[in-house]
Amino acid sequence: MAFFFVPAVVPAFAIALLTLTPTGAALAGGSNYGVLPGALPQIGGQIREWAVPTPRFARDPAPGPDGNIYIAVMNGNRIARFEPASERFTEWELPAGARPHGLVVDEAGMVWYTGNGNGTIGRLDPKSGKVTEYRVPGGGDPHTIVLDAAGKLWFTVQGGQRVGRLDRASGRIDEFPMSGNPYGLAIDRQGVVWVCRLGADALGWIDPASGRSGELPTGRGSAPRRIAAGPDGSLWVAYYGNGRLARVDPQARRIVKTWELPKAGGERPYAVTADAAGRVWVNGIDTDTVSVFDPAREEFRVVALPSQNVGIRKAIIDAAGRYWYMGSHNGRLGVVQ
Repeated sequence: MAFFFVPAVVPAFAIALLTLTPTGAALAGGSNYGVLPGALPQIGGQIREWAVPTPRFARDPAPGPDGNIYIAVMNGNRIARFEPASERFTEWELPAGARPHGLVVDEAGMVWYTGNGNGTIGRLDPKSGKVTEYRVPGGGDPHTIVLDAAGKLWFTVQGGQRVGRLDRASGRIDEFPMSGNPYGLAIDRQGVVWVCRLGADALGWIDPASGRSGELPTGRGSAPRRIAAGPDGSLWVAYYGNGRLARVDPQARRIVKTWELPKAGGERPYAVTADAAGRVWVNGIDTDTVSVFDPAREEFRVVALPSQNVGIRKAIIDAAGRYWYMGSHNGRLGVVQ
């Protein structure tokens, strides 16, 4: 597969942010993206943005163990990599029709992506550019993908109403039925897989150890879309349907509490992630803002982004605690630091 280098030619933007101080030291509970998230001592630096070389519905960034950020360029049928040190992009073309939706980078630096367009899970070796495809037995539209503690990959098949598990060693894919248009997913400390059932106003769960599964209703009109694991073991869920943020106790399998997101940042909340200090970052798809929630104080701070019509669908915290987002609407990769 072809790959090439593209320099970042668009000037970066910088704005001042509100200062937040963590309430105490905490270890990351696991991001399910192969890299443990860190935490900034305070959020008071800059926001910078770069135009991606192929801005064709670029989305869903993921951190790599090399400190670089990898991006799924869905409509451009490519994977992009951004190197923060050099501010340089590299892109790799994927097999025709792959249309990558989500991705995760493993400990060896291999990029695993969901082939939303051709019913596969792909593996890209950035060093050689070689792509290996694993066909999902039931076909469909693989969506979001995460990595569990045992090194297995879990992914949703939204239209196919299934959840899949890929064993990287053997290439075997197992599938589990999951109705309600399964969307985002995360894995708790016990290894239980939690899935946002966007169309069913519920979370689904699968316990690989026992083989059991079940659901946790989230309330009529909630439409849970994305979910993230926090450092204390809690799970955080963005309710796309009614603009709320929910905290879930996965061991008790109950919703602890929900909070209404700020009007300036909470309409149609989409992406959610947590840093090592326990702060929860969530954004509305239309608001061009990011809301940072402090669970100890139960307070939100809203950070305005420098661009308009951003359209964040996925965001992550890297090992240094920086918040990386990808604007699927405006084709800009951004970082809050």
